Amino acid sequence: MAGEIEVEVVFAVADRQRLVRVDLPSGASVDDAIEKSAMAGHFPAENLDTLEVGIWGRVVSRDRVLCDGDRVEIYRPLALDPRDARRQLAAMGRTMKSSGEG
Repeated sequence: MAGEIEVEVVFAVADRQRLVRVDLPSGASVDDAIEKSAMAGHFPAENLDTLEVGIWGRVVSRDRVLCDGDRVEIYRPLALDPRDARRQLAAMGRTMKSSGEG
């Protein structure tokens, strides 16, 4: 249909993830896509309104206008910063690649 776009909205927690495709009018924002996806209803324990969002791995503002085919990503906070994880492994004489071994 003319004047509409299709985008994906994705969110994941440690034990599950969800991807929802939504159709929106041209000029719709990241927030519009998140709302239409009803993602908050699938993750009631998460406050999605406070989390950073991005499109294809790049952080954007929630009022960013979407293009057809965009992938809206909702980012949850990291449990451990990757730099801190590497430091902890280095202190134990291990690396990220060998952390599961031994």
